[in-house]
Amino acid sequence: MKNIRSMATAVTASLLSVLPFSAQGQTLQQSEIEEVLVSASLLPIAASRSANAITVIDSEQLKNRAALSVSDLLRDVPGMAVSRSGVQGSATQIRVRGAEANHLLVLIDGVEANDPSQSDELNWGTLSAADIERIEVIRGPQSSLRGSDAMAGVVNIVTRRADRPLSANLFTETGSFGTHNSGLSIGSKQGDFDGRLSVNHIETEGENISRTGSEKDGYKNTNINLNAGWTVSDELRLSFAARQSDGMNEFDGDSDFDGFVEDQDKVSEFRNSTMRVQGDYVSVDGRFQHKLVIAQSNNDNEAFDAGVLGNYTSSTKDQYQYVGSVFWDEFSQRLSVLAEREEEDFSQRGPLAWGSDPNQDRERNTDSLAIEYRTDLSDSLTLAASGRYDDNSEFDSANTFRVEAVYQLNDSTRLRSAYGTAIKNPTFSERFGFYTNFIGNPNLKPEESTSWELGVDQILFDSNLTLSATLFDAELENEINGFVSDPVTFGFTSANKEGKSKRQGVELTAIGILSDSLSLNAAYTYTDSIESDGAGGYKDEIRRARHTGSLNLAWQVMDNLHINTNAQYNGSQTDVFFPPWPAPSETVTLADYTLLNVNANYSASEKLSIYLRLDNLLDDNYEEVFGYQTLGFGASLGVRFSL
Repeated sequence: MKNIRSMATAVTASLLSVLPFSAQGQTLQQSEIEEVLVSASLLPIAASRSANAITVIDSEQLKNRAALSVSDLLRDVPGMAVSRSGVQGSATQIRVRGAEANHLLVLIDGVEANDPSQSDELNWGTLSAADIERIEVIRGPQSSLRGSDAMAGVVNIVTRRADRPLSANLFTETGSFGTHNSGLSIGSKQGDFDGRLSVNHIETEGENISRTGSEKDGYKNTNINLNAGWTVSDELRLSFAARQSDGMNEFDGDSDFDGFVEDQDKVSEFRNSTMRVQGDYVSVDGRFQHKLVIAQSNNDNEAFDAGVLGNYTSSTKDQYQYVGSVFWDEFSQRLSVLAEREEEDFSQRGPLAWGSDPNQDRERNTDSLAIEYRTDLSDSLTLAASGRYDDNSEFDSANTFRVEAVYQLNDSTRLRSAYGTAIKNPTFSERFGFYTNFIGNPNLKPEESTSWELGVDQILFDSNLTLSATLFDAELENEINGFVSDPVTFGFTSANKEGKSKRQGVELTAIGILSDSLSLNAAYTYTDSIESDGAGGYKDEIRRARHTGSLNLAWQVMDNLHINTNAQYNGSQTDVFFPPWPAPSETVTLADYTLLNVNANYSASEKLSIYLRLDNLLDDNYEEVFGYQTLGFGASLGVRFSL
């Protein structure tokens, strides 16, 4: 293992020496000007016609990185901050542009996957990267199109579809920490029918996530994914998609209430699923398009302490959606309308604690109407405006809007601008509490934000280099503080903060071709995310580093050998320490860290390839959540076979 690490370090050092220091930064980002269809609209549009800052991670990039989880890939995306509570499979949050984790909407094949029973967040730690075709990341508020959960952005995960008469793919890998990851997929496209089924299983012994002790915290997860479609005619297509994850992760907690995590025999079991039935109709002349969607997501979470069930949460979200679009003026203008019904159910069971009953059965419904107008006034200028009305059964009705403009100044320069509002409704747990010492506050008001962004994309050196810069600014009113001390019960509750919270910063990216065999993606993000301190000033929001950067160097050594070198920098950030009662909570600083990762892919034949993944090559010791240790250096070796 030490020899492998030494060899990989030498290779990495030689690669980095080719590149000037100032170019270090972002990985896995396609050019924002490239014509890629993305979901930044009610109908797919080209990225070059969107004012959003967009990152698309495609199938080739997914293959070269061979990551275990989607969150590992999103670490490289500008503006994204990842916080994992320990090892692989542990609870993981992702924040975009300094916003909260539940301000980011996650779509899996068009289905909203955020879990209402887990504060409207997705547990990124359990989202496998297997059998994914591409990942679209749209940064900036999308509430005017997508509603409450899209206050700061959208991540759209698209799984693979069959595109050949018959295909079969198999992979297996083994690595450090007793990790084994395997998958099988079978697909077929015959005439008007296509279908693909994939199964993936990962398990790992893990490592101890607490600062003391030696008990390992493991993880298991089995994923099943199905995509099928029927092209009924040139105008009509019916499709079906379903995905299910079933697994468990071991974790530790604070057993003696000293504010520090200790070894404990705790296990969380989860079952998550999404399902979508969709019909798409396009008129013969293409001027009229209609989409009808019925979708559902389910989440079940059980927590065990020494084999005894302690608490249980579940949620179901049903969606009924219609999107209609009409084009005119030689397709330069488009009007789209969305009508949507969303029904959410929430259940929770657990022992009585801190004078409150955590056992809850709640529901809420939202009826929505959204309108989007887009026009290409010329080959150079695109304008767009969207607005959405939400009628929620629990809150006052809400209106959000967004306007944007894209101007192609010349063949090499593109300008982007956007302004709009967004909203985030309080979660079930914030309003009604959960199974520990948290007491809900049913009187919470929705969070509201107003934001703008300005961007420029510049192509240089005969299209060999693309530079992008995006300024963003958002003000948040009624931000919900989820850990307010309750003097009556000595527990915690939620409350809307007075004053405004602010998120602002800049994203810089560089995408370049250094030679016929060497290319780079680099980025730097500065994020200033602050909230009121209650005394007329401001303080930093927790788990949001001001400075982040990443670098990816892709080297095609030979026709059949590809090496990918990835570096990630995360600056220092604050977190919260809860000492024994009655001492108040304290702000602590988490040190900065740098992760260096190397991936090598060797194609032995058209059907067989071998890959090597080296993670945290420098064996950096760091924490992303106070008190939870992360993994050191790890290596994995895998084989892929395809028919």
